[in-house]
Amino acid sequence: MSVEAAPLVFITGASSGIGQALADRYAQAGWRLALVARRSGELQAWAQSRGWDSQRCRVYQADVADTGSIVAAGQQCLQQQGIPDVVIANAGISVGMDTAELDDLAVMAQTFATNNTGLAATFHPFVSAMRQRGSGRLVGIASVAAIRGLPGHGAYCASKAAVVAYCECLRGELRGSGVRVVTLLPGYVDTPLTRQNRYRMPFLMSPAAFAEQAFAAIGAGTSYRVIPWQMGLVAKLLRLLPNPVFDKLLAGRPRKHRQGEGRT
Repeated sequence: MSVEAAPLVFITGASSGIGQALADRYAQAGWRLALVARRSGELQAWAQSRGWDSQRCRVYQADVADTGSIVAAGQQCLQQQGIPDVVIANAGISVGMDTAELDDLAVMAQTFATNNTGLAATFHPFVSAMRQRGSGRLVGIASVAAIRGLPGHGAYCASKAAVVAYCECLRGELRGSGVRVVTLLPGYVDTPLTRQNRYRMPFLMSPAAFAEQAFAAIGAGTSYRVIPWQMGLVAKLLRLLPNPVFDKLLAGRPRKHRQGEGRT
């Protein structure tokens, strides 16, 4: 297959971690890439180090928390590369918060702007075009943290639970159109975000291992998948625990770093 005829994937947050691993996996499969990051210079340098020319890969600078910025990047992709076959809204942030601290309300607002409004804005430029074409995949990256609330993680858990609910709504809206909505819930993946965690992370995966399983789930059009499956089983068991038991189980668990705490 020629590069021009290859399918196209649009990925946000592609400068590191899960996003970069997904870009690598799709490139291995021969796909064309539309990669988005705030740090576009670093992303461009990384893409060039892979030997990808402009026919294989284009880099777009955007901040998903800025609706105009990410919508513009999507529109540029449509103009320069065409309608993607897969759009992966991967960009996200994770910061601890304490509701008793006034400054942390701004942290919560920023988390929702990035993880939720930013996800919807990532999909926006492509929904009508995909529906008209009658095919496509819209992929929301949530988290196993969406399953139950964790102390100190109020902004992150709430935002990822909202990703799950939003994608479910969108899936219903696009039912019968040929456009599938895929919700992926990573467990613990070894990325710059998780390396700051100060608690045990069971079933920790490499980004490449996550990308391999995610690539298969997206290709199959799976509506909802926790990766790895072991974490999915743990999440289901936690969901079934009565609240008093769950609360006791988490008593004393270290909280996620608040903004400005720990490593940056």
